[in-house]
Amino acid sequence: MHVVAAPDKFRGTASAAEVADAVVRGAHAAGGTGTALPMADGGEGTLAVLGGANRRSTVTGPLGEPVEAGWRLEGTTAVIEMAAASGLLLAGGAEENQPLDATTAGTGELVREAVEVGARRVIVAVGGSATTDGGLGALRAMGSSARYRSVELLVACDVRTRFTDAAEVFGPQKGASPAQVEMLRRRLVRLAQQYEEDFGVDVVDLPRAGAAGGLAGGLAALGAELVDGIDLVAEELGLDEVLEGADLMVTGEGQLDATSWEGKVVGGVSAYAAATGVPVLVVAGRILSGIRLLPASAGASPRRHPMAVTIRIPTTLRPLTAGAGEVEVDGGTVGEALAALEAAHPGFGSRILDEAGALRRFVNVFVSDEDVRFLDGLDTPVPDGGTVAIVPAVAGG
Repeated sequence: MHVVAAPDKFRGTASAAEVADAVVRGAHAAGGTGTALPMADGGEGTLAVLGGANRRSTVTGPLGEPVEAGWRLEGTTAVIEMAAASGLLLAGGAEENQPLDATTAGTGELVREAVEVGARRVIVAVGGSATTDGGLGALRAMGSSARYRSVELLVACDVRTRFTDAAEVFGPQKGASPAQVEMLRRRLVRLAQQYEEDFGVDVVDLPRAGAAGGLAGGLAALGAELVDGIDLVAEELGLDEVLEGADLMVTGEGQLDATSWEGKVVGGVSAYAAATGVPVLVVAGRILSGIRLLPASAGASPRRHPMAVTIRIPTTLRPLTAGAGEVEVDGGTVGEALAALEAAHPGFGSRILDEAGALRRFVNVFVSDEDVRFLDGLDTPVPDGGTVAIVPAVAGG
């Protein structure tokens, strides 16, 4: 048996390469063969799976301090991971970040340097950013747009968020207060107008333009193409060719939930495997209860049995749903329904769940008027046609 190991990273536990190597060792131990092909979806980890850094440059960090960022140049193709220059971890996490001041200048400096040393194709992986500057810092650092007319700029995105929604969707997880989120949103609206005036490109409704706090939209204004990261990585690594002759593909990630099928590695590589008739085994550190997979037909990715659930949205979170007070999703449990809500309307996850994936202290969730904390928590079943109500706790006094 020949096994292809094509996992994502298990955040905080193992890199994609470490997981892939472990799977291949297991295949060999069982008397089979294996090929390790660690994957990424255009976010953090993309540089590593595309060969890793072979150059290092000192650039402007997200809060203005100099940082050393690794990037890759192979022939005339450069690979840049914006988190290495403008990432949230470099800013000290959400607690230490300065959301109004965080800049993508360092990412722009890397792009400019890559072009100056001969790159004619530049891949920018966006994800894990500290910034919501709409890419303005990067564009200023890149200099004249004429320099990039003969350069293919590809932005690998792992979300499809609109440009002007980036502040509301991602701002809170970068440490922005509600007042700062509104300031950032207004800044993005003005910036979109400026980009249209300066470059003749309307980034407002451009899918993926809100990735990395609008960096994707800023680069698009300069002529970059915004693409789904998983497809770009799969093409760069030749996933189709690697799957030829395979008997099994093993993939996985830290947590398997409804978002795993929305532009992420597990769903993406499963679709490639289905198209070639290769069965898939998914390994995960945590699997949200209620996810049931159906056999994938050729060319289709695995899917869940549909169970219609209505989620009632509190007034404070309705900006994420364009004002809708109720949203219908599929889900067999509270956790699965919330994951589907996050997939359809990014930004809910960080507001409802903490870093460990548990309900935040000041958020209450009810099923049939019962608090799920007194039931089975996120594993509480939701009947087909049932209702989940999100109710922020209100402090007295």
